[in-house]
Amino acid sequence: MSESREVRLKRLQMRSMRRGIKEMDILLSGFAAANLAQMDDTRLDLYDALLHENDQDLYQWVTGQAAPAERFRALIADIAQTYQK
Repeated sequence: MSESREVRLKRLQMRSMRRGIKEMDILLSGFAAANLAQMDDTRLDLYDALLHENDQDLYQWVTGQAAPAERFRALIADIAQTYQK
């Protein structure tokens, strides 16, 4: 049984908010709230896969301390750009 788009968006939003480290909760929940509804299924699949990554790795990728995995590079750039001043 596949989930509806509405259920999927809610699940991804919740997973973005409950990461494990507060910094990633803040970064990903803000990005998710602003962007998930506009994403197509392919982009949602990629974001879903990103949420399976380790928080420490994600934090280093988003803050530019480490290079992200190739498949996540564009998505990480979008997340990071959301918080650049």
